[in-house]
Amino acid sequence: MRRSLRSAWQKAGTVHEKLVFGAWLKYEKQGEELIADLLATCNKCVQEFGPIDFISQLPTEVNGSSQETVVMNGEQSLKNVNFRIGDKKIVCDRQKIASLSAPFHAMLNGYFTESLCEDIDLSENNISPLGMRKIGEFSMTGSLVEVPPDLLLEILVFANKFCCEALKDACDRKLASLVQTKDDAVELMEYAIEENSPVLAASCLQVFLHELPDCLNDERVVEIFTHADRQQRSIMVGQASFSLYCLLSEVAMNLDPQSDRTVCFLKQLIESAENDRQRLLAFHQLGCVRLLRKEYDEAETLFEAAVSLGHVCSIVGLARLGYIKGHKLWSYEKISSVISSFSPLGWMYQERSLYCEGDKRWEDLEKATDLDPTLTYPYMYRAASLMMKQDVQAALAEINRILGFKLALECLELRFCLYLACEDYKAAICDVQAILTLSPDYRMFEGRVAASQLRTLVREHVDNWTTADCWMQLYDRWSSVDDVGSLSVIYQMLESGGAKGVLYFRQSLLLLRLNCPDAAMRSLELARQHASSEHERLVYEGWILYDTGHCEEGLQKTEESIKIKRSFEAFFLKAYALADSSLDLSCSSTVISLLENALKCPSDNLRKGQALNNLGSVYVDCGKLGLAANCYINALKIRHTRAHQGLARVHFLENDKAAAYEEMTKLIETAKNNASAYEKRSEYCDRDLTKADLEMVTRLDPLRVYPYRYRAAVLMDSNKEKEAIAELSRAIAFKADLHLLHLRAAFHEHVGDVLGALRDCRAALSVDPNHQEMLELHSRVNSHEP
Repeated sequence: MRRSLRSAWQKAGTVHEKLVFGAWLKYEKQGEELIADLLATCNKCVQEFGPIDFISQLPTEVNGSSQETVVMNGEQSLKNVNFRIGDKKIVCDRQKIASLSAPFHAMLNGYFTESLCEDIDLSENNISPLGMRKIGEFSMTGSLVEVPPDLLLEILVFANKFCCEALKDACDRKLASLVQTKDDAVELMEYAIEENSPVLAASCLQVFLHELPDCLNDERVVEIFTHADRQQRSIMVGQASFSLYCLLSEVAMNLDPQSDRTVCFLKQLIESAENDRQRLLAFHQLGCVRLLRKEYDEAETLFEAAVSLGHVCSIVGLARLGYIKGHKLWSYEKISSVISSFSPLGWMYQERSLYCEGDKRWEDLEKATDLDPTLTYPYMYRAASLMMKQDVQAALAEINRILGFKLALECLELRFCLYLACEDYKAAICDVQAILTLSPDYRMFEGRVAASQLRTLVREHVDNWTTADCWMQLYDRWSSVDDVGSLSVIYQMLESGGAKGVLYFRQSLLLLRLNCPDAAMRSLELARQHASSEHERLVYEGWILYDTGHCEEGLQKTEESIKIKRSFEAFFLKAYALADSSLDLSCSSTVISLLENALKCPSDNLRKGQALNNLGSVYVDCGKLGLAANCYINALKIRHTRAHQGLARVHFLENDKAAAYEEMTKLIETAKNNASAYEKRSEYCDRDLTKADLEMVTRLDPLRVYPYRYRAAVLMDSNKEKEAIAELSRAIAFKADLHLLHLRAAFHEHVGDVLGALRDCRAALSVDPNHQEMLELHSRVNSHEP
């Protein structure tokens, strides 16, 4: 999403679009202020979405031709005119004032009585003597100098009343430059809309969007957005009204999807829609909110409107409403019609399962899992059903199927409950501590009970571990590649005190391995906060920068750390970053030296095993297989289990395929999470065993894409083109992976399906617009498009 938003921001057609998309990106990057601060310490500025200078960006919409000085009454025009306001007299140049607008020109040079008068009374026009004096100065100089805000507002209203375009534009821009705070923006937005002042309105809008989501807790701001009509929206945000209310609706839904504020923004989204695609999206979203609010009749009307415009997912909304109203069979048939009318997807069968019972429901959920194994509800339903039948082991096996590749909080919660039911408190405490690591404020049982409270209760049934016990438990679980178990141990160690910086860092490594990048970054930031020394803090800052794509700055932090003190983690990070960022084998000697330096520094065997493993990989890349084997064997001696994979690679390169297969078998037998080990072992056996291993990989972790690619390639080699494409489509249906799309596009091209190839090329390029092979394939296929 961020990449698409960034592209939209970069290619924005108007300054208002640029403002909205920039604000959206800033909103999506909430909590990343630390990264910007760290980059600033490396003398790198990241003001990507800084304030827009609307004063210079928005064009001046003023008629440049001044009013001609024409005497309409046949008499000689007077040189000056005296404007009387109360008992004050302001002397102005008659023709300069006349040039401000057509009304003034007609008044002072036309057939009006005022054209013959030297004194004209403006007391009833809501302009003060000082304001009129500033207008007179503007008519002479074309600028407003040292005019306070209140007076500018007075002049703006007067200029609008007398159609003084240049004066109004000058006030608009001057006021826009004064908008600094939310209170300023609230006060001035009313004038901007009332007086049709687009520069001022845009500046006020920018302040509001800069303060998302907090500004939506201010009723004054919400009222401005929710009460704007079409013309007012145009003044405020030009042609970007739909984009603005898309952003506001998303922020509001994230704050509280059932709030009146959310409803009002979605109503504005409907009013802002300019085509059917926008309308169906807006109808569907408001329908979902109405459904949440139990406003069923309104929801039904909205879903029907979306369906009439072609929105298939809104049929689900109608089915839900039918079920609520007691029309279960009708809902079942409604979803069945979707399944029969479109290529079936997992969510369709999952949805239909809600409207049937017994074997039918079970069959639908099995089909849902077959089509989309990432859906959590089918596993949870089956596990709960098995538990109801007192089949505890089958229930645990079912929920473990998904937890083996997707660490979903709701699934961990269910497994926690299953463990409680069978009084396995050690396993239960492990899961609840993993939950609290991922989401410290998580609440169980539909939000009724804090997970931390349940942990306190379960702790009473579990023996306390000493610090030594904890380290032994961590060592055992880390070595057996039990990542969830390791997370739980670290959570307990953090609660007991000790070196929190080191523990939070270990926690972040596990969370990355478990594909939880947000939680991993949170742990890294906590590691930085709890670092016991400056050199340790610099290392964690280096990891933060490296993990967010700022490799050069991350390396800079490691250099600063090493200058203070030579440490294992500093050398390890520097070696890791260099090895990962450079394809040049000439830097291998530097990486080797860094890892050797790391191994000379104090650390525990968990980290030294990783360093030895990485060093072995570098030696393999350099062709030094003997040195690589020594590294892997030494890593295995200190129970770094993953070193089996490196040693297997050495055996394979030494043409000992059987030894490589045996080495990977040892890893499979030891590791609790072993899908990757099966995948790697498949490279060291004949086709039948390879096929069996890759089928096992797909069962253990259906998100791994290599097995699908392998099976598709084998089918293609056997001239089974349709089956090959179907194998790739099976995975793409729930994971739009770039490599899968690329391969399927190539297969489509091979069988002459140009449109299918183009569709996949475009989908892949939306994931990575700079993928060179995809660009070449797209160019080639595009030349054959009919």
